[in-house]
Amino acid sequence: MTRQPNFDANAAAGGADLSDLPAWDLTDLYAAPDAPEIERDLAWLETACSEFATEHEGRLAELDAEGMLSAVRRYERIDQVTGRIMSYAGLRYYQQTTDAERAAFLSDCQDRITSATAPLVFFSLEVNRIEEGRLAALLDADPELGRYRPVFDRLRKMRPHQLSDELEKFLHDQSVVGSAAWNKLFDETIAGLEFEIGGEVVGIEGALNGLTEQDRAYREAAAREIGRVFSANVRTFARVHNTLTKEKEVEDRWRGMPSPQTSRHLANDVEPEVVEALRDAVVAAYPRLSHRYYELKRKWLGLDRMQVWDRNAPLPMEDDRRVGWAEARDTVMEAYAGFDPKMAELAQPFFDEGWIDAAVTPGKAPGAFAHPTVTDAHPYVMLNYLGKPRDVMTLAHELGHGVHQRLAAPQGELLANTPLTLAETASVFGEMLTFRKLLDGATDQKQRKVLLAGKVEDMINTVVRQIAFYDFECKLHEARRGGELTPDEINALWMSVQAESLGPAFDYMDDYQVFWAYIPHFVHSPFYVYAYAFGDGLVNALYAAYAEGAPDFQEKYFEMLRAGGSKHHSALLEPFGLDASDPAFWQKGLSMIEGMIDELEAMEA
Repeated sequence: MTRQPNFDANAAAGGADLSDLPAWDLTDLYAAPDAPEIERDLAWLETACSEFATEHEGRLAELDAEGMLSAVRRYERIDQVTGRIMSYAGLRYYQQTTDAERAAFLSDCQDRITSATAPLVFFSLEVNRIEEGRLAALLDADPELGRYRPVFDRLRKMRPHQLSDELEKFLHDQSVVGSAAWNKLFDETIAGLEFEIGGEVVGIEGALNGLTEQDRAYREAAAREIGRVFSANVRTFARVHNTLTKEKEVEDRWRGMPSPQTSRHLANDVEPEVVEALRDAVVAAYPRLSHRYYELKRKWLGLDRMQVWDRNAPLPMEDDRRVGWAEARDTVMEAYAGFDPKMAELAQPFFDEGWIDAAVTPGKAPGAFAHPTVTDAHPYVMLNYLGKPRDVMTLAHELGHGVHQRLAAPQGELLANTPLTLAETASVFGEMLTFRKLLDGATDQKQRKVLLAGKVEDMINTVVRQIAFYDFECKLHEARRGGELTPDEINALWMSVQAESLGPAFDYMDDYQVFWAYIPHFVHSPFYVYAYAFGDGLVNALYAAYAEGAPDFQEKYFEMLRAGGSKHHSALLEPFGLDASDPAFWQKGLSMIEGMIDELEAMEA
C-alpha cells in the first residue's frame, strides 16, 4: 500500500494548515491489541461456531420457521463478532502496513477466525439443499424470518456453483495461505516501495500525487520514477497476478462459472447483461467523452502532444492553493446540509468522534476508503489528505459512504451491506452535491471552467478509466487461461486498452506499460472496478431527477440508503422512475458528462 515522504505537511501545503488533521480512535472497537475483550471474543467465537454446528449440521432442513429464525440470528451474531475483530485488526494494519507487529496481529486474528468459523461452512450448503417450496413456506410463515429473504435469495443464486461439503471446507481453510496471503504480499510490497523525486524520497501516495502537480517537469520526473520502480519490481507483481488469476480460474472451473466475471456479478446481485450494457455504452462514448476532453486539455496546456504525466495535470489557470482541513470540512458539510440537514447530522460525528484518519504518514495504506466495520459500532473513513481540491472531493465521497453505512446499519449484519453496484451511490452523490455547491458559488467564468474541468476529469476517471480497467481485467483473465503470462504480455494487455480509452491526444513513455501494477482492485477484488462506473451513471440519473424537482426526493433518497442490501437495484430505483436494465438509463448519465464538455468547448468559442 503506501509509504509516505518525510516532509513538513504545512510547508508542502503552500501555507494551508494541515496540522490539525484527525486520526482514528479505534477504542470503540477494542481498547488495544492486547485488550482482554479480544481474547474473550475469539474464545466465544470458537465455542459459538462449534455449538452451532453441533446443533444444526445435517438437520437444517428439519427446522420450522421459529427454529430457522433462531439459527439465522445466531449466525448473524457470529458474523458481527467476527467483523468487529477483523475490522479492528485491519484498520490498525492500514494505519501502518509496514509495521511487523500489526501485520502479525492481523494474520493471527485471520488464522484463528478462519479456524473458528470452519464448522459454519455447512450452513450455506444446507440452505441451498432445502427444497424450494419448503423454504418459501418457512419465509412466508414468519415475517421476521421473511425479512431475511434477500439473504436466502443471494445464497440460492450460488446453488448451481456449489461444491461438495468437503471441498467447501477445504477452500475455507486454505484461503489464509491462498488469495489472502497473496493480497498481503501485494500490500506489503507496495507499502515498501520508495521513489526519489526532486531529491526527496517518497512512498507510492507521494509519487502518484506528483502526477497532479502544476510543475510539468516535476510531473514528468514523478511519472518516470514510478515507471522505473514498477519495472524494477514487475516480476513480483506479475507473479501475484498470475497466481491469483490462475487460482480464480481453477475455482471458477470447479464451480462451473461460465465466465471469470460471473462470481462478481452474483456477489453484486446484478445481471450480466446490465453490466455489459453499461460497458458497451461507455466504450461507444469514448470519442464523445475522454477523446474530446483530452483534446481540449491539450490545447489549454499549450502542447502539441499530451504525455501520460499530463493526464491529471492541473489547468494553467488553476491556482495551486492548498485547502486547509477546516475549509474542506465546512465545504462538504454545507453542501450536505444544503441537500438536507439530516445528511449533515449523520456526517458530523466523523469529524468529532475520531472516525476519520486523514494525515499522510509513513507506511499508511494509500488512497481512501470508508470501512463499515459492524452494525453495532460505526464506520471509519481513511484519507491521505494533502489539501488539494481533489482531496476535498475525496472527503465528500468517503463521507457519503459513511452516511450510507450509518443509515443501513439498522438492517443488521446480514442485510446492511449493499452490493458494490449500489455501494457507490451515496459517495458519488455526496461528491455531486459538493461540486454543485462550488459551481453555484463560482464568481467568474475562469473559476467555473476550472470546476467544470475538474469534475469532467473525475467523471472520466470514474467511468471511462474504470471501464478500461474492467476490459483489461477481462483480457488478463482470458489470456491467463492459456498459460503463464510474462510481464511483457501483461504489459501488452494494459496498453491495448489505454490508447482506446484515452484517445489520440496522448503519447506513451517507456515504462508506462507497467502502470497496471499498483491498482489494488485487480488483486483484492477482481472486476470490482465496473461498480464505480455503475455508481456514477446511477447517480447522474438520480441527480437529474433531484435537479428537476422530483417530489419527495430527499425522503425517497434516504429510504434507498436505509435499505442497504435488502433490495435489488431494480426495486431501489423504481420510486425514482429509473431502470438500469434500460440502455437509455446509461445514456442519460453519459449525456451529463457530455453536456459539461459541451459547455467547456463553448467557452473556447
